[in-house]
Amino acid sequence: MTRIIFSTATSINGFIADEHNSLEWLFAVEPPPPEHHERFLDSVGVLVEGSTTYAWVLAFEGLIEDPGKWPTLYGERPTFVFTSRDLPIPEGADVRLVSGDVRASIDRIREAAGARDIWVVGGGDLAGQFLSAGLLDEIQLAVAPAALTGGAPLLPLRVGADRLVLRTVEQQGQFAVLTYDVERGGR
Repeated sequence: MTRIIFSTATSINGFIADEHNSLEWLFAVEPPPPEHHERFLDSVGVLVEGSTTYAWVLAFEGLIEDPGKWPTLYGERPTFVFTSRDLPIPEGADVRLVSGDVRASIDRIREAAGARDIWVVGGGDLAGQFLSAGLLDEIQLAVAPAALTGGAPLLPLRVGADRLVLRTVEQQGQFAVLTYDVERGGR
């Protein structure tokens, strides 16, 4: 059954990007063994991300100048980008620009995912929209041993303890990976 999963790295004080919307702080931490991410990615049929995350990855990885990198990062999976602006798309990439309420696009996203999972890559605002719409099934947090002084919050909304049930805790290199099931109406 297709699940919608928000999987992201976060600082210990709950930021996913710094004050400049950059993820470079994260690359100072030794990454977990690649098989964890590869196993997760094998279960994913579609990626969903916000325009800030998408634009940062395009620039950081140089994907417009070198679109051949796209399949290395994302494979052949479709990527839905929620945006209110016109954004460039790397040549050959299956990127679909959408706007508005996440509920208006969810049927197309599910169809593109087939029987595989949907990965909400980021940011926190978009994940919060999926959560508020009752569409998020799971939250996976890779907590890095770093603290930021500000930036983009993990989730910019209040989420009560009745909405999240801790399923697993795992050490992956220097990261503590917490996996929560999202309760639809609270417990």
